[in-house]
Amino acid sequence: MTKQTHISSCGSPWPALEYNTWKDTLKTVHQWTQIVGKIRLVSMPWQNHSWHTALYITARGLTTGSMPYGNGIYEIEFDFENHQLIISSTFEQNVVMALRPMTVADFYKELFDKLQGLGIDIKIHGRPNELEHNTPFAENVQDKSYNQQQVVNFWQLSVSVSNVFSRFRSDFVGKCSPVHFFWGAFDIALTRFSGRAAPLHHGQAPNMPKEVMQEAYSQEVSSCGFWPGADNFPQPMFYAYSYPSPANYGKQQVKPQEAFWSEDMGEFFLPYEAVRTAENPEKTLLDFLQSTYEAAANTGNWDREHLER
Repeated sequence: MTKQTHISSCGSPWPALEYNTWKDTLKTVHQWTQIVGKIRLVSMPWQNHSWHTALYITARGLTTGSMPYGNGIYEIEFDFENHQLIISSTFEQNVVMALRPMTVADFYKELFDKLQGLGIDIKIHGRPNELEHNTPFAENVQDKSYNQQQVVNFWQLSVSVSNVFSRFRSDFVGKCSPVHFFWGAFDIALTRFSGRAAPLHHGQAPNMPKEVMQEAYSQEVSSCGFWPGADNFPQPMFYAYSYPSPANYGKQQVKPQEAFWSEDMGEFFLPYEAVRTAENPEKTLLDFLQSTYEAAANTGNWDREHLER
């Protein structure tokens, strides 16, 4: 039997994604995911390192997963294949919102109206986090773009990234996060832990309580992820960093040859385009993940014998 490779309607498991082509849609959808992510934040019991706030990549888009409410559960999923937001619960039949060009304010109002209609009374902090400009969601009528094909492209590459990250995660037997989608920075992330406490973290993201950052980095980590870019860094990138960052960490040789160390950011980077156009994208990305982890583990004196399979 011939093995088949299944891909979505975008036509490639590693589609092109140019920041300047879809930045307006990205800014809009970013805030939509913040709204849904904040609903998850207030619905879930606290988990270490804010893991209870993250969304997860699905066969159709992004989901909150099951969230408790009263004597039941509910879930909110971005279906980027059919361009719908689906609210499913143990209370009523599914409620669906069309994903279309609409302001953040309209998305916010319609979503909470539908939740109220299901008898789900949720209140969130109504401003974005980790963004320099944090206009209240209910007042944001500027961000209103939704390009269906660009969203499909992002979803498809997210599936491919998640698959490779999941494979990389399996080789580590120490504490390790799930493959998360963090709506604060709109990135896909995976974190390994050495098992040792870290020094107090003094960094802070825009519009983010420092206590949240300090708890998130209370343990030694080697973290990797994918980020679609921003106005001041308009290129999709894979990244890897260590906290704390050992003195010789950034001097280590990592793979592939397109990977580089940023002294300003204190991280290794690999352009998404280098992965997408590689002869073997999965191996290229795995090489980056493994070599940057080894850079952190070796310079940080991790107990690799007991942490790795």
